[in-house]
Parts: sequence; structure tokens; C-alpha cells
Amino acid sequence: MRNLTQAPANGVFREGVAARNPAWVQLLGLCPLLAVSTSVVNALALALASGGVLLGANISVSLLRRWIPDFARLPAYVLIIATFTTCAVLLLEAHAFDLYLRIALFVQIIVTNCMILGRVESFASRTSPGRAAVDALGTASGFALALLIMGGVRELLGRGTLFANMDLLFGPVGANWQLTLPGDPGGLLIALLPPGAFILAGLLLGAGRALKQKGQP
Repeated sequence: MRNLTQAPANGVFREGVAARNPAWVQLLGLCPLLAVSTSVVNALALALASGGVLLGANISVSLLRRWIPDFARLPAYVLIIATFTTCAVLLLEAHAFDLYLRIALFVQIIVTNCMILGRVESFASRTSPGRAAVDALGTASGFALALLIMGGVRELLGRGTLFANMDLLFGPVGANWQLTLPGDPGGLLIALLPPGAFILAGLLLGAGRALKQKGQP
């Protein structure tokens, strides 16, 4: 894959969203992707938390890269990521506690997410804070896209709804955002269970690869 440290900012962003999508291309962060994406609200909460940690870590490492000795590089990066992960946990506990209880484990282990450590090590530690921020936004957007697609499909198939319980994240303003399939939507229970997550992830990954190959000359 080409060196992005010298690429234009818009190219860096596009690479993170599509060509280097952390979930569907690099297959990173699949554990939280499959575990949390039972609904859009869960997926969105994890996407925001992961994106915030990645953005903060990328900018911080870029700013501090000249003062971090090579022998302490990885421990320093993990410490920085852990700091922003703790901030994300505290924010969710303070402002969306009921939602946090649903995804607590997978927010806490953001610090071990290879997607974040990989971008910090391979990109942020070698470039300016502005470019590091663009890279973080592109990668976070790609991960959020994968999470939201999985969350939306699984919620629709499993419950027959979309955007349910958005008030857990946005407060009373999100209480009326729920969309429900007409008639008796029932629900395909397997879509909400781990086997369904693996099946849907495989189907979506295959569909994405097929579309990418179709679009190539």
C-alpha cells in the first residue's frame, strides 16, 4: 500500500474511509464490531468513543513524537491511548450511563484496539498534527460506517426497527426517532446473536469486495 505520509489530506481521508477501511479491508476491531452492533445506538456510541480516542491519540502522538524515545515508543503510545479511553469512559458514564452499561466492556478495551495503535504507530508518529487529525477522522469514519451498517441491518432484521432507543445517547430529543417496519415486523432472532453477526459480517464483506471489483477497470 502506498505511503500516505506524503499524500494530500483528502487522499488520506478517503483511504481511511474506503481503501483502508479498518473493518472491511484490514479486518481490525472485529471483536467490538460484531459484539456491539446489535442496534444503531450501540454502534454509534462505540463509533463516537473509538473515533474520539483515535483523534486524541493521533494528535497527541504527533505533537510529542520528537520527545518520545524509541525504546519507550510503544508503552508511551499505549499510555496515551489509555488516557483518552478513560476520558471516553468517564464521558459516557456521566452523560449516557444506561447506554454505557450496554457496551461498557467494549469501550474499556478500546485501548487494545489494533486499529488505533496501528494508526498511531504507522502514521501519527511520522507526520504533522494536522495530517494526523485527518488520518484519524478518515479511519474513524470508515470504522463508524462499518459499525452503523452492521447495527442498522441487525436491528432491522432482529427487531424490525431502526434508530430505537436513541434517547439513551441524545436525550429526550431522540425519543421519537424510532422507525418501525409496517405490519407485524416480528424479528429474526439469529441476527441479534453471535452466529448472525458472523454471517452478516461475511455477507457484507463479500458484497463490498464484489462492488469494489466491479468498479475496477
